Amino acid sequence: MSIDFTATQLATRAIHAGQEPDPITGAVVPPLYLTSTYKQDGVGQLRHGYDYTRSVNPTRDSFDTQLAAIEGGKYALAFSSGLAAIDVLLRSTLKPGDRVLLGNDVYGGTYRLLSKVFVPWGIGLDVVDISDYDAVSEALEGADYAYIWVETPSNPMLRITDIEATAELAHRHGTKIVVDNTFASPVLQHPLELGADAVVYSTTKYIGGHSDVVGGAVVLNDEEVRDQVAFLQNSAGAVPGAFDSWLQTRGLKTLELRVKRHSANALAVAEHLAGLPEVEKVLYPGLESHPGHEIAARQMHGGFGGVVSVQLAGGREAALKFAESTEIFTLAESLGGVESLIEHPAAMTHASVAGTTLQVPDNLIRLSVGIENVDDLIADLDQALERVK
Repeated sequence: MSIDFTATQLATRAIHAGQEPDPITGAVVPPLYLTSTYKQDGVGQLRHGYDYTRSVNPTRDSFDTQLAAIEGGKYALAFSSGLAAIDVLLRSTLKPGDRVLLGNDVYGGTYRLLSKVFVPWGIGLDVVDISDYDAVSEALEGADYAYIWVETPSNPMLRITDIEATAELAHRHGTKIVVDNTFASPVLQHPLELGADAVVYSTTKYIGGHSDVVGGAVVLNDEEVRDQVAFLQNSAGAVPGAFDSWLQTRGLKTLELRVKRHSANALAVAEHLAGLPEVEKVLYPGLESHPGHEIAARQMHGGFGGVVSVQLAGGREAALKFAESTEIFTLAESLGGVESLIEHPAAMTHASVAGTTLQVPDNLIRLSVGIENVDDLIADLDQALERVK
């Protein structure tokens, strides 16, 4: 395709990058290649480099190209899950004796992977408040780190880290920075432009967007690191199937529209809940009361995401009752789908961090605000709070 994607806007890149019409039939949507292997024209004579789908698949290639274009990165590699993406990125670039500086508010699965798999392998792990610049600076003065791991907004406390400032600080110490951009999506935030060395996604969330596919991705600009990640991706085989890639390609095409609606709905929900007596605190970076609001407003564009966390004044029992009383919000793990979800992180997505410095408050509820009518969503939350009373 002759389009110069560096000169187009995100919505255009999302629909056209990697989406060349089929050269044989002219089909506007690229074919779904449900094949495990490919005919060779002679021994070792591959057609366009395709030999086996664990290694390469045209549908996955389309998704990789599309995601890289949207993110503004040179390379994207798709994986079978977000944790598979994290695992391969770290295993392909770390060695025993290296250290990782992790935020004290991250997805429980990330902490579990690092603490239960990488630490026994010989990787050092330290935990600080990554949103606290001084705390990060002090940690870097005290030890050498291969990576700083950033989630912003973080999961589930929605803390905000200044990516640009943290990247500059890290690079002065010879440390790389990885940003898990799942909550913001490439619509709202571009960490590579702000100095990050790599970006990871659970594409299950906003990129897939319909709660019907599990996937992950790594996006970066460094060719050497890309080759290291691609080698282990192929060697270990943690790749998505062609249909998974096709679903995520479809999701990317409507990502901007959905994320902006998620964000608008979430802001309205956050503002409504912030004024209610049953609510102790609302955590949402779009609120001016949020301590990271100014940073988020500077580095996020077009909204503040679709996740709102709420602490109930009635404590754990009130939180559990609230989570079990909604009718439109579905009690379920995950986030980023078109439908609204509600969960109790301490007992669900973050149960693995219980008893650690990452432990989540018992009265915390995480809302993944969907794209339904916002008045209906607010009414549902209100009736659930009435039941709590």
